[in-house]
Amino acid sequence: MVDKKETKAAAKVEKKTEIKKETVEKAKPKAVEKKPIKKQKKSREDIETELRSLDILKYPLITEKAVNMIEAENKLIFVVNKNATKPMVKEAVEKLYKVKVSAVNIIRDMKSRKKAIVTISKEFKADDIATKLGVI
Repeated sequence: MVDKKETKAAAKVEKKTEIKKETVEKAKPKAVEKKPIKKQKKSREDIETELRSLDILKYPLITEKAVNMIEAENKLIFVVNKNATKPMVKEAVEKLYKVKVSAVNIIRDMKSRKKAIVTISKEFKADDIATKLGVI
């Protein structure tokens, strides 16, 4: 009888260890193969021009006056690099936002920032660009 009890106990232990092994194996996450997302590849030149444009334009200015200019006069205001010129700002805005710029005015304010007031041509709306930027 002792032999039967020992074999039954050994069988129970073996079943428990088998169940534990199965649950451990099931719990291991399997490596999920990710499918590559196909994006349009930009050429090196496109990337470099975007980076240069982002170096020129620091950020859009969001004030009450700036929002009024966007809505009423079709103008955007950007804080730009201290070394930026009018043609540089015009080119940067045209390439980044794919719009036509009719005029650029540059101002230095009392906080030692350089601001560019960019007039967008009538074919495009400054509201659309402002919503893309999250200004409005």
